[in-house]
Amino acid sequence: MNPVIGITCFIKDTSYGNWKRNAAILPSAYISMVSKAGGVPLIIPPAGDMTVLLGSIDGLIVSGGPDISPANYNEEPGAMTTEFYPEQDYSEMGLIKEALDRDMPLLGICRGMQILSVAHGGKMHQHLDTTPGHEGHGGFAGESTEHGVIVEENSLLASLMGNSFTVNSLHHQGVSDPGSLTVSARAEHDGLIEGVERDDKRFCIGVQWHPERKGHGLLFSALVEAARG
Repeated sequence: MNPVIGITCFIKDTSYGNWKRNAAILPSAYISMVSKAGGVPLIIPPAGDMTVLLGSIDGLIVSGGPDISPANYNEEPGAMTTEFYPEQDYSEMGLIKEALDRDMPLLGICRGMQILSVAHGGKMHQHLDTTPGHEGHGGFAGESTEHGVIVEENSLLASLMGNSFTVNSLHHQGVSDPGSLTVSARAEHDGLIEGVERDDKRFCIGVQWHPERKGHGLLFSALVEAARG
């Protein structure tokens, strides 16, 4: 049987059809990439403690979304940190901890990498354009740009995708401290952390870019293959 891959989603006001409602949403590219990789996608909403679902899945993707509440890394919200949902943070942090305790394959994407880092004791740059050295890092607020990344040799990420390649950039925050995670990739132009991982787990990678929008199917294939185990 194909492995079931849980994918976290977020809740916000959304327009669809003739309706505008508060809805649980996830870009369909996540579903497409998991399906193409041979996995069965299962969307997980941020509805409190969702760890009960971990017994029904074989791998976990923590998706992109809004900012993380700075309270999780002992800071007050900055001027540009305006959309965050502590309920989502609570739900995803619980899933991350329990999934890793089970050694379940895990992929964190954009916000997913960020909250993976915070869950390991890390911290955030709350707004890159006002962070010395990272001004003009890349696109955000609906804009997408591209830049190169340099990947650490002997990392799992390098074994999957090589030592350098181009990624997209759609974020205004970034990881300043990955906590106990190992940094596996940095932006070529400003050194921002773009990849993290744990080498003591079967598969645990976080990436700052959106591989589901870049066509980086190797990350999804590797997650699904690890989940088969």
